[in-house]
Amino acid sequence: HIQDPASQRLTWNKPPKSVLVIKKIRDASLLQPFKELCVYLTEENNMIVYVEKKVLEDPAIANDENFGPVKKKFCTFREDYDDISNQIDFIICLGGDGTLLYASSLFQGSVPPVMAFHLGSLGFLTPFNFENFQSQVTQVIEGNAALVLRSRLKVKVVKEHREKTTVQNGIEENGVVSANLEKEVGKQIMQYQVLNEVVVDRGPSSYLSNVDVFLDGHLITTVQGDGVIVSTPTGSTAYAAAAGASMIHPNVPAIMITPICPHSLSFRPIVVPAGVELKIMLSPDARNTAWVSFDGRKRQEICHGDSISITTSCYPLPSICFRDPVSDWFESLAQCLHWNVRKKQNNFTVEEEE
Repeated sequence: HIQDPASQRLTWNKPPKSVLVIKKIRDASLLQPFKELCVYLTEENNMIVYVEKKVLEDPAIANDENFGPVKKKFCTFREDYDDISNQIDFIICLGGDGTLLYASSLFQGSVPPVMAFHLGSLGFLTPFNFENFQSQVTQVIEGNAALVLRSRLKVKVVKEHREKTTVQNGIEENGVVSANLEKEVGKQIMQYQVLNEVVVDRGPSSYLSNVDVFLDGHLITTVQGDGVIVSTPTGSTAYAAAAGASMIHPNVPAIMITPICPHSLSFRPIVVPAGVELKIMLSPDARNTAWVSFDGRKRQEICHGDSISITTSCYPLPSICFRDPVSDWFESLAQCLHWNVRKKQNNFTVEEEE
């Protein structure tokens, strides 16, 4: 049985009480919408509002005396220090697509439903306009909304342990927070949940990247070029689309592999089934190292002997739709990417037909 995407609906077992509001940092245009939303949530709906501590450190918010009584009701947290994963009923994002990606990174396990308002530059993943936010937020609180489950990638990076570091109170000797980091004898393991894509590239080197790609333990190809993108269907309209890949609807269970500027005339992007395990390693004869990033963050070097394992995560991101999964997606293609926009061909006049 193939499920109709339109049948995915948001339903609450009990009324939501807590909401995480994520605001794009250092954007003055979002201050007023942020304040209006928070007043509405706390005073009109009696919600518990969680806000990142660095958002409230903005002088425009910290020095606003009228906003003070509302601000005192907030619960605050710090990224990489405080775990709020079991305290949030749903999320509201104010910003662009990057805000939604950031919200995804905060939840390495199950993700609450996300309502994303288009207040950024592109807005492919943010279907809501802020003008009528009161009625739209009320509909979500009442459970009257469609959902699209955006699959994520579970990524495990295994590095050969080359430099001795000690971990004390979650912070290494070099000052880097060691969240999602485990220690083994001679190995260092890090895990990430990725919404858009994993990008492996040649970094600052002038040489081609030279990485081997394995699928379920079998070598399928060696990428010689600027790198390779492993993306979700959600990420197919991001970096992968810029690199020449097809665009995949987020309801399609798949993983896309897209080369970046391959030095080959026949290397086309491919789509593999969700659930397979991909492994990427430097080729034994690679001249240089490679670099990897996860949704544009946590960029790090990959050396000989290191490996990147990628599969479909069992924790998707539930994205709340404005209308429904199909209409929202094609609306985004038209509005953000101007998909198939061209001047229409004129029809024949009667004289020309004759």
